[in-house]
Amino acid sequence: MPVSKTARSALIAAALGAACAPIVAVAIPPALAQKAQATVASISNFTFDPKTLTIKAGSTVTWTNKDDIPHGLAWANDAFTRSKALNTDDSTSVTFATPGTYKYFCYLHPFMTGTVVVEATTGRNTK
Repeated sequence: MPVSKTARSALIAAALGAACAPIVAVAIPPALAQKAQATVASISNFTFDPKTLTIKAGSTVTWTNKDDIPHGLAWANDAFTRSKALNTDDSTSVTFATPGTYKYFCYLHPFMTGTVVVEATTGRNTK
């Protein structure tokens, strides 16, 4: 029974894909294959926990309000857009692309402060 050109092309493509997959897997550097980290922080008892976070560039931090009153995040030097007021169990997230030190505070309770230290993906931040 003859095989159509379309079926033959599909079979050849599948065979080539299967043969090349191990080579591609080895050739891609692990740094490129890494996913960005996700970090969780909480807001409770009028504090950010942890107060200081150290993460790699490209990581996302999510803050969740565990207090029974609203809180909101604002950034020193307006590094990021401030969050909406977070009611109990509401969350907000920020992705940090650039290494550096980012200070933040609760704009409803300015005595509540925190810091995110963002390191380069291939070492420590030198700032």
